[in-house]
Amino acid sequence: MNAIILLVLLSFFSCEEKQSADGKVEISGKIENPPAGAIILSQFTESRPKVLDTLQLDDQGKFNYEVAVDSPTFYELNLYGQRSIRLALLNEDVEISYDFSDPESLEIEGSKDTQEMVKIEKLMESYQTKVNALNEAYYKAMSENNTETIKQIQTDAMALENNQANEVKNVINSMGDSFASLAAIGLLNPKNEFQFMDSLIAKLDENYPNTKSIVLMKQQLDEMRALSMGQIAPEITLPNPEGEIIKLSDLRGKYVMIDFWAAWCKPCREENPNVVQLYSEYKAKGFEIYGVSLDRTREAWVEAIAEDGLTWPQVSDLQYFNSEAAVLYQIAAIPATYLIDPDGKIVGKDLRGPSLRAKLEEIFD
Repeated sequence: MNAIILLVLLSFFSCEEKQSADGKVEISGKIENPPAGAIILSQFTESRPKVLDTLQLDDQGKFNYEVAVDSPTFYELNLYGQRSIRLALLNEDVEISYDFSDPESLEIEGSKDTQEMVKIEKLMESYQTKVNALNEAYYKAMSENNTETIKQIQTDAMALENNQANEVKNVINSMGDSFASLAAIGLLNPKNEFQFMDSLIAKLDENYPNTKSIVLMKQQLDEMRALSMGQIAPEITLPNPEGEIIKLSDLRGKYVMIDFWAAWCKPCREENPNVVQLYSEYKAKGFEIYGVSLDRTREAWVEAIAEDGLTWPQVSDLQYFNSEAAVLYQIAAIPATYLIDPDGKIVGKDLRGPSLRAKLEEIFD
């Protein structure tokens, strides 16, 4: 999972809410039945939480703390190392109440952006529970060498990831203009959800210009724009094992999967039989593969091609991850794939196993 990208936006409010007009926000609350320890307040920076202070309860179990907030910011209250509460603050005070004898007792008043954060926390908890169950089943199947169950779990994992992405987008859409939506954006895969993320950041940038975290996110998305869905795939011009130059554009007119792999990459080699099978099924219908090896030696590369029966075009400059194609396509791990349509536009990313078959069936069957 991607880490939560801690960006923030101005919240919406009603006349009944307590507003901060002096650039300061009050964080207050009441904790019942607290365990031993402390309440620690942290502010999220671009990379990690920064501890601001330790808060103390008074005789009535209440605390109060004031922070200067001049731009949308995320904070965290760590309650005795047992419960964390994310706060999204700009110009609204927030009040927290929690009883350690009742895990469902958390109440938040004030900052509506902070209240929106609860949706994200619940979504993350639900997703993590499902992931943990799949992991447990996967390790059990591995220990029993149950290949059929392993394949089914992999299919279920892909379905879970797709469903999670849809749920995250629904939650973000339900938040309106709340900057808390940016606490959920890191739960999305930018390769697959670039358009959604780009639209969201553009809207927030209009509402909150020159907000540092939003500007940084815009820069990251701009770097990814050339590889987003619907864009023309950048040209690759590399030699095959015989030294003949083969361009990606030579295959224009077909659906082409750019397959970044290497002889030394075990997951790549394990995936190859599936790719070989799909290639034999769909080649005659207009499916082609353009293999880009990140090997270091021609010998290992050629041997792997022969061993795995890879009959589609293969190219490499034998520069490992420094390959000009790997740099161009921002490849940080393999296997990695891009699917392009007959016009050269990117229509799929990181397709393999059941997801690759499903996409080919959608296109050709």
